[in-house]
Amino acid sequence: MKKSLIDSSTFPDGVSRRRFLHHSSLAATSVAVAAQFPFVTTSRAAPDDPIRIGLIGCGGRGNGAAFDALAAGTNVRVVALGDIFKNRMELAQFAFQTKQQNIPEEHCFLGFDAYQKVLAVPEVNCVILATPPGFRPIHLRAAVEAGKHVFMEAPVAVDPVGVRSILESGEIAAKKKLSLVAGTQRRHQNNYKETVKRLQDGAIGEILVARVYGNSQGDGQLARDPALSDMEWHLRAWHTHTWLSGDLIVEQHVHNLDVVNWILNGHPIRASGMGGRQVRTLGYAYDHFAVEFEYANGTRMFSQCRQINGCQDNMSEAVTGLKGTSDCFQSIQVKGEKTWRFPKVTTNFKAGRGDGGTNLGYPQEHIDWIQSIRSGQPMNDAKQAAESTLTAILGRLSAYTGKVLDWDAVLNAKLNLSPPKFEIGPIPTPPVPVPGQYKIG
Repeated sequence: MKKSLIDSSTFPDGVSRRRFLHHSSLAATSVAVAAQFPFVTTSRAAPDDPIRIGLIGCGGRGNGAAFDALAAGTNVRVVALGDIFKNRMELAQFAFQTKQQNIPEEHCFLGFDAYQKVLAVPEVNCVILATPPGFRPIHLRAAVEAGKHVFMEAPVAVDPVGVRSILESGEIAAKKKLSLVAGTQRRHQNNYKETVKRLQDGAIGEILVARVYGNSQGDGQLARDPALSDMEWHLRAWHTHTWLSGDLIVEQHVHNLDVVNWILNGHPIRASGMGGRQVRTLGYAYDHFAVEFEYANGTRMFSQCRQINGCQDNMSEAVTGLKGTSDCFQSIQVKGEKTWRFPKVTTNFKAGRGDGGTNLGYPQEHIDWIQSIRSGQPMNDAKQAAESTLTAILGRLSAYTGKVLDWDAVLNAKLNLSPPKFEIGPIPTPPVPVPGQYKIG
């Protein structure tokens, strides 16, 4: 009989801190939530309106987001949890107890339908979606149909069908006046915000070239326990399976790509890319990409990302314009002028993530989310998050196919990476994409 990690109380060995932040997440069914559940109306400014959060996806990423939300205002509580793995649920319960958040057992749900059960808890008026991005479109649609305010981690999809669903859900949220904030944290970070504003105001003139890097360490090779079913293994090692992660260019590099979309206030019109696997042997995702993106105004963005141990890290963005250059982060150099730098800031803010100084994007996105709910002025990040996600998908598919691909063709493609069934058991593992042979379908 196969051993099931759903009932395991141990944390798998050999997982890096970064993957601890990613590994445990909720798998979901595609069954829609038809019922409308109660939610708090926030048409007036009220600094202490109750925020009652349901967390869907109880891994380190979800816990960190929830901790940031708890620190973002008063009268904020986590009241329900949903996940697929019991050990992740238990770790989350313990973690929230340290924050004086005692979540009753009857509000802790396991299984493929856990997200539906979280949404059905009457107290829940807000949800945090922190599962692998392959499930984000399903969860977002259910949440907005249920009338919940949403914080969703980025990226927000793994394929064109999912991106179109996110855009549609964003329209539903807007009609219901729900606040929908995406985890593109740089857009909430003061040094990025000020630098980008100056660039958009013409500080370096017309921007000609952008360079973005998403090079980080890998995670080694997680040995598969042969007792696990295919589905359990995919969920445990989700970053190596494109239907769950979107591959590393989507799962990680989306944040760097998002910065240039933000600066240019648009998205690329085409991409030409390449990539492959130098080290990875598990799953079917690549471990490196290099892509050239073209924007409608002629700007080129050169992108590279990699997840291989022992290589040099580089997580950054930079742009070159007619009059100068910028790191997009905190400095602008105009020819013949003194370099402008964002002033260093100190803070006593205590949250689940963030490293102090100016790097406050993680906690600030939750402050902004909660303030938008309570002020009755909802934010809606669906379009920008969907476009940055599709930018990454465009690059991935160009590399997979070995062809130059246009934005509209990819946006309207029928590609849907979801498996035919969401259940524990066998699931096909596609072959590693081969350029020149891979078909989008």
